[in-house]
Amino acid sequence: MNDNLTIAGKEFISRLILGTGKYDSPETCLAALEASGTEMVTVAIRRLDLDNPDKPTELDYIDWSRYTILPNTAGCQTVEEALLTARLGRELTGSDWVKLEVIPDPKYLLPDPIGTLEAATALIDEGFTVLPYIHADPVLASRLEEIGCATVMPLGSAIGSGQGILTLDEIKIIVEKASVPVVVDAGIGAPSDAALAMEIGADAVLLNTAVALSQDPPAMAQAMKLAVEAGRQAYLAGRIPKKAYASASSPVEGVAHIGKAPKRIPVS
Repeated sequence: MNDNLTIAGKEFISRLILGTGKYDSPETCLAALEASGTEMVTVAIRRLDLDNPDKPTELDYIDWSRYTILPNTAGCQTVEEALLTARLGRELTGSDWVKLEVIPDPKYLLPDPIGTLEAATALIDEGFTVLPYIHADPVLASRLEEIGCATVMPLGSAIGSGQGILTLDEIKIIVEKASVPVVVDAGIGAPSDAALAMEIGADAVLLNTAVALSQDPPAMAQAMKLAVEAGRQAYLAGRIPKKAYASASSPVEGVAHIGKAPKRIPVS
């Protein structure tokens, strides 16, 4: 059975998307990408040193023939900044795909829902394929899908926090209602978090910090790969319903019942 992930008509075998920031070296980043099996990587356009053309950036050492490059607007606090950065990303990569982030608060890094909707509308009008990062808001997710976003990308918890999936119930609603891929983005701290996101029906997981800042990024990347695959398979297999009471795993029909032991006669 073909269970590939399809975004805007493009198919991917892997359901794990990785960021390229925070690694201690390009070599570590590339080793982690290799171990993860990912086919799509995000690059923060605003954080590239474009003033020094002789200095290599993530775009120089990533194999473009192997990975789909997803420019993102990380670091943009306003709609105007996000639009400008998305256009710059298209010029640099030749791709009209963009991971849209509009984040005005530098402390909590929570996305601006109104600004995100406004920026997404403008970018779609300009022909971009928009993958918006949002709070786990089912109403906003529906609105973004209605205007033509290719995915919705609700956060599990705050960016880089490693707190796991704190928005579980809201993501379940988004998954239930969405007809575009749902990508859980941000807050993943451990492989169990990634597996849980997939078990509840998310189509993919996007993460960065959990791998880049782990003690062994390639090993953690492989663990995340396996977790995403296991979670997806568990979702397709269908978990058992939760029950309030115990349920014996062995049948009780036809089981011999042993009578009560005779009373012991006390010895005087």
